[in-house]
Amino acid sequence: MIIFSWCASGNCLSLNHEYDKAIQAFKRAIQLAPESDYAYTLLGNEYSLIDELERAMACFRKAIQLNPRSYKAWNGVAMVYLKQEKFQSAEFHFTKATSIFRTNPDLICHLAVAQHKCNRSDNALTLLNDALKIDSKNALCKFHKAGLLLHLERYPEALSELEELRQIAPKESLVYYLLSKVHRHLKNFHYSYMYMSWSMDLDPKGANNQLKENADKFYSKDEDLLLGMEDMASSVTEDDNSQMQSQSSLQDIQPMDSSEEIL
Repeated sequence: MIIFSWCASGNCLSLNHEYDKAIQAFKRAIQLAPESDYAYTLLGNEYSLIDELERAMACFRKAIQLNPRSYKAWNGVAMVYLKQEKFQSAEFHFTKATSIFRTNPDLICHLAVAQHKCNRSDNALTLLNDALKIDSKNALCKFHKAGLLLHLERYPEALSELEELRQIAPKESLVYYLLSKVHRHLKNFHYSYMYMSWSMDLDPKGANNQLKENADKFYSKDEDLLLGMEDMASSVTEDDNSQMQSQSSLQDIQPMDSSEEIL
């Protein structure tokens, strides 16, 4: 099937951050198969990645029109609303997606994020626990559960969740970023600075800065949480740094723009 070749080509181009070429590939797929909700969904995801949100929404809605049971398209619409901070609309559309695919932990995780932003954090935590019953090592779910526990000021539980996540994703800078925040709340300032230092070492070019800002926006109650940490630089030992270098590599977590994971 030629359409799948164009879709596969578009996915490869997207992974290489060649978004314009990926968009052209998905458009070609739609020309060949104008009734393909899958091609419209992929095109919508691509527009969403470059913040062409109105175009993304149009693609997702077209996909839903072609196939009302396309949970991927419902999820895409919800992700656009999440980016626009229209959290009630996001929750509605995530609910539609999960009603179609009830055992997908990533969809459940997205719904939990929306519920948290609708001030139903306890419900969100229940959803995340349900998702982790389906996949106990789902990094996305564990990351958001840890962030939610941090928001709820349940710091020891958040720390336990992050330590487990560190075993799953030992080279993910976002994990160490949250670990730093939790230890600062627990007044473990040495560990707080150490983990922040490791987070920066793992992401020296700041590629995850937007994701860290998203994590702060979703789960931090105080914007000045990490101010003044430079004063603790002398407390990091050489053993700390050598331990960090011994960590093995796993794939990154993408806590906000994770619609691709369920495609």
